[in-house]
Amino acid sequence: MGLGRMTSRAPLPHAARVAATACALLAFGPRPARADEPRKVTEPAVMREPSEIVQVADAFDDDDLFDLHVTLGYEHSWKNGKIYRETSSPQLSSGDFTPSNMNVAKFSQEISRLDTRADIGIYKDIALVIRLPVILSDDRSIQENGGGLQSTTLAGAPGEQLFSLPFKSPSRSGIEYLALGMDAGLMNQARNPNKPTWVVGGEVRVNVSEPMHACNANPQNLNQTVTAGQLKCASPNDMNRDGVANQVTTTDTGQGKPVTLDEGSAAQRKPGVSRGTTGLALHTFLSRRVKYIEPYGGFDVLFEFPNGDSDYHATDLKGSLVNHPPLRGTMTVGIAVIPWEIRDAFQRLTIDARFAGTYVSEGRDYSELFDALGSSDAPSMRAPQFANYMANQDGATKGMYPSVADPGSQKVYFTGLTDVQAHGEYVFSARATYQAGEYVKFNVGGGYTLVQGHVITFDQACNPAFDNNRATMGPCRNGDQTTGYTPSGIPNPNYRKVINDPGRRFKVDDVNGLDAWISATVMF
Repeated sequence: MGLGRMTSRAPLPHAARVAATACALLAFGPRPARADEPRKVTEPAVMREPSEIVQVADAFDDDDLFDLHVTLGYEHSWKNGKIYRETSSPQLSSGDFTPSNMNVAKFSQEISRLDTRADIGIYKDIALVIRLPVILSDDRSIQENGGGLQSTTLAGAPGEQLFSLPFKSPSRSGIEYLALGMDAGLMNQARNPNKPTWVVGGEVRVNVSEPMHACNANPQNLNQTVTAGQLKCASPNDMNRDGVANQVTTTDTGQGKPVTLDEGSAAQRKPGVSRGTTGLALHTFLSRRVKYIEPYGGFDVLFEFPNGDSDYHATDLKGSLVNHPPLRGTMTVGIAVIPWEIRDAFQRLTIDARFAGTYVSEGRDYSELFDALGSSDAPSMRAPQFANYMANQDGATKGMYPSVADPGSQKVYFTGLTDVQAHGEYVFSARATYQAGEYVKFNVGGGYTLVQGHVITFDQACNPAFDNNRATMGPCRNGDQTTGYTPSGIPNPNYRKVINDPGRRFKVDDVNGLDAWISATVMF
């Protein structure tokens, strides 16, 4: 009995029984669902997308069989820079000295762009992407910048002026390109918390509008070559830029003798707005979210292939050193901060800061002087170069000129496209994304761009890749009449002495730009 009384439990007080019941409910009773727990079909979906740069619309994910994101945005860009020209000082004992110290002008460009985009989910972390940027206005001008006399800074051949200041290009507008691409998430941190989010993708940019052509909004005859009015956008083979058939006497630069050319008339062209290329863009980005921050980084590259209806096709010749657009490779690093987020309500605020550095390879491109030089009426710019050379049959000049330009070969006219030196571009940007609910979000941001100074008329006279053929060497030769000549290359028919010779080349520097944008996305 005594043992039984010692082992029996005394009744718990009322307060203790209540506390024990509460603890049992907390330990074993129903609990509120967390965002990172497994969900039932009947439970509301919660927000689990990573930051914007690695987001991919998907389909067949739980009860979400289809995703469609439609984005409409507006972007405005400003770009300014200074144009310089090399000057030669042969008096220096060390030989020609070519500093870029002639202040020519100030370049400015302003672009308004409408950005439209659709992301269509086709499977888990796989989406089709369609983009259609539309240029609402693209306005370019070149103004005086205290650079001195135009007769010196803008001189062509003796007695010529390449163009006059101020210079204004016609306003351009239209579809920039149509991009068709795909994004795929190889890893997704929302599906597997132990892995980062990794996205790869690419797109093809199709040219669907008129390629750009060199134009002058206010043409005037600077070199007194004709009395008729000049066209704003003349064809390159319209040597007098008047749209009328011309018989022009020019100089064969290989032989120094006059050559008469019959040129057909050409109707005025449109300014155009696209680059006249087909682009292939590839990208990959990697991110990992740690609580309220998500650092990321990645690379993208853009290859461009000239279309036959653009002015690029006229530069794709045997002697050309560069006949393709530049390659652009970009490295991007950044960090997204999520200071506020309500997952069950599909609401959050993301602040994103990033840096992008782009390497732009040497290539033939639309430079800051594309319109000004391409619409020049200076004879040294309008007269054609010849694609091939032949053996000189003139006994009086054969010793000095063993090979001369072949007047029967293809005539190469200047289109305004120039060989642009390799350079770097650096962009610092920040953006904020506010997702107001399950079906809509807004993005606003801006960026600042710095462009490394570079030469924009970088063509060279000779292509060193040649077959040892004396009849094609033209001016690309070593030696003299006494010792004999040996070829040093193939003449480059895109070369124009008045803008490509060291000491006469143009370059841009102090280039900077601002971008501002706003967009809204509807998610179905």
